[in-house]
Amino acid sequence: MRSAPHRHPAPPAPATDHGARSRERPSRSGPFIVPAAKLRRVAGTVRHELRQAPIDDLATMGSTVPEGAPVTVEVTLSSYPGGVMASGTVEAPWTAECRRCGRPVEGSVHAAVRERYVVSGGTDGGGASSGGAELDDEAYPLEGDVLDLEPLARDAVLLELPLAPLCAEDCLGLCPQCGINRNEEACSCEQPVDPRWSALDALRDQGPAGEA
Repeated sequence: MRSAPHRHPAPPAPATDHGARSRERPSRSGPFIVPAAKLRRVAGTVRHELRQAPIDDLATMGSTVPEGAPVTVEVTLSSYPGGVMASGTVEAPWTAECRRCGRPVEGSVHAAVRERYVVSGGTDGGGASSGGAELDDEAYPLEGDVLDLEPLARDAVLLELPLAPLCAEDCLGLCPQCGINRNEEACSCEQPVDPRWSALDALRDQGPAGEA
């Protein structure tokens, strides 16, 4: 009777360093990444883009875009030699506290945008000169065959977020004495007297000049 052949265990599969792979091949995908190769192939080409996704850390000292809330970018992209023009709107919701009474306030940003994306470096990737685009600090970078709408959206929202929002233009705020919300009820607190006017108040109490 023949004995069964001895089987050696298979060697373990080599571990995959997913972190190293991601570092070697940086991601060029995302909700705001737009392929631009076909767009730039012929100057004057126009394309409509609608992108929507959350953007982290959109806040000023007075208001913030809620975490996970979508930012909507709707633009028309038109190519020209050396770059792409993006024209359209950026929208996002925001929340805050009224600067006078502290009540919750909410609203939305509606920002009009018209920005250029230019090729970084001295050429447009095809050997043609970019016309000094590397010196254009007022444009967003056009990196090879893609452009990223997220920096444009972030800048537009941050510029439009209110710094000191009000729940209403005629908000009465809080009483500085008792802290009551004067939009909801009245209080009997007297307004504090500004000490800088105390000398004038004393003269007024004496009556007209020359009066006995």
